Amino acid sequence: MIITIRRNYFPCGTNGRLYLDGVFQCYTIELPWLNNKPQVSCIPEGEYTVEKRYNAHNGRHFMIRHVPGRELILIHAANNALQELKGCIAPVTSLLNLPGQGNQSRLALSKIYALVFPVLGGVVLRIVKDEQEVTGER
Repeated sequence: MIITIRRNYFPCGTNGRLYLDGVFQCYTIELPWLNNKPQVSCIPEGEYTVEKRYNAHNGRHFMIRHVPGRELILIHAANNALQELKGCIAPVTSLLNLPGQGNQSRLALSKIYALVFPVLGGVVLRIVKDEQEVTGER
């Protein structure tokens, strides 16, 4: 299974579309691109492996492995990148008008978890720049 996130970058956040094997599932929010600086930037475009993970703070979520210069990069629930993320990725059901903001993240994460969990041994995350603009406007 391949998870693809097609991103669009903005000064105050990054919006994306998440696809599982080419089928759109939900949107994503992340911090803006700030040269991969830990805690304040989204991670670089590229291919990564994904593992399932659980802790009391985030519940069920995913860990992205082998991110250059970074540790503990997760895919977890959050609705505001600047307030709730430190380099991680949050799936959201819909985007709001400001980049890096969305809503119903827990619902989107549950959906992705249900689809990805059964096949997690062979999951690849591919992050690319989107050719279409992904804004919060609908």
